[in-house]
Amino acid sequence: MKMSLNGLKLLKEFEGCVLHVYKDVAGYSTIGVGHLLTEEEKHAGAVTIGGVKILNGHEITTEQALTLLAQDIVPAENAVNKYVKVSLNQNQFDALVSFTFNCGAGALQHSSLLTELNGGDYKDIPAKLSEWNKAGGKVCEALVERRAKEGELWQA
Repeated sequence: MKMSLNGLKLLKEFEGCVLHVYKDVAGYSTIGVGHLLTEEEKHAGAVTIGGVKILNGHEITTEQALTLLAQDIVPAENAVNKYVKVSLNQNQFDALVSFTFNCGAGALQHSSLLTELNGGDYKDIPAKLSEWNKAGGKVCEALVERRAKEGELWQA
């Protein structure tokens, strides 16, 4: 499965979208919807999106940011496709890809959420998602809200 356009738009809401290169909270050069510039992109002074080179210091469009996001989301999609052994509908898949994009494939792979899901327990997944609400060991309201919306999407 692939993340739907609806899922990508929701992920954009969670992640935010900045149309120029900036330093994220961890100090990494970032553009668009959480696209971390690679060493190659930093050294080249540009990001290439769909064959178009965008020089650092210039803005990208929202459409280009979504194109980058669609590329960046592939590892999260692959992880959900690989580790989830039960059937998912599109909304469930999108919710898990959003979670995995945010927390990482390893978090999904080693989570009790995955164990329960693969055991056929679909109903408790929103509650399991809500447990992943901390950043730096402290409850983060943005993550509480994000996990709630992922849980709603799961149930939609």
